[in-house]
Amino acid sequence: MTSPTLPDLPRLPDLVDSHCHLDFPDLVEETAEIITRARAAGVNRMVTICTRLKNEPKVRAMAEAHPEVFYAAGIHPMSAHEEPPVTVDQLVAFARHPRFVGIGETGLDYHYTAETKAIQQTSLRLHIVAAQETGLPLIIHTRDADEDMEAILSEGMKQKPYTCVMHCFSSGPRLAEAALEMGFTLSISGIAAFPKSQALRDIFAKAPLDRLILETDSPYLAPPPFRGKRNEPSYVAHTARALAPLFGLSLEDFAARTTANFDRVFPRATQPAKAA
Repeated sequence: MTSPTLPDLPRLPDLVDSHCHLDFPDLVEETAEIITRARAAGVNRMVTICTRLKNEPKVRAMAEAHPEVFYAAGIHPMSAHEEPPVTVDQLVAFARHPRFVGIGETGLDYHYTAETKAIQQTSLRLHIVAAQETGLPLIIHTRDADEDMEAILSEGMKQKPYTCVMHCFSSGPRLAEAALEMGFTLSISGIAAFPKSQALRDIFAKAPLDRLILETDSPYLAPPPFRGKRNEPSYVAHTARALAPLFGLSLEDFAARTTANFDRVFPRATQPAKAA
């Protein structure tokens, strides 16, 4: 007696959410459910980002509790004036943890907090030194600060090379070109899937494919069809599906390429333990 033929099951893409905030109020109460939904969408790993160092123990505990989750820590530029000044020693100490995979997010944000630009710049430079000392990638947030951002990143690169991810990249072509020239990686968020983001898609289309990774920045910036709602790591699959045709790739191939890029930029974020 022959066995019945089973239907072909859809092959899930192998995706990574390189930047989310699982400790933020919109997500923290549903961590297990969010991870389950992410895996169901093919998102098998995620990096949760600590933006205030006082929250590092809580964020670290999330990474320790869930094999799919890794973490990074730094001081967000919009909070730099409210937080105790970061030290290189603090960041280097965090980097000793095996699930700590990046320095930041840090950067410059002149959109809402231009009056604190001097504090932001000092904080950014300290994060750069920590990335140089640890060999871990710097994770950059930038908004309305392209000229200063290019200058400070370039200044640091001349002192000692380091790796860097331009998180949720939505700046102009000049900063994209400068970042790529320095060997950095651009991270694609749900913004790139918005209908009016053609200029941003053009920037990504001109970038080498091996310099692109994916993220959600959840709980913010949900891609269509969830725009305006709470974002979560599983939605990176929607961004990937929207962007894959830009490169003439299937979802599965685009996922494989961006995941390989993530593995190269974040070598500590190895595959999660297999579910029992």
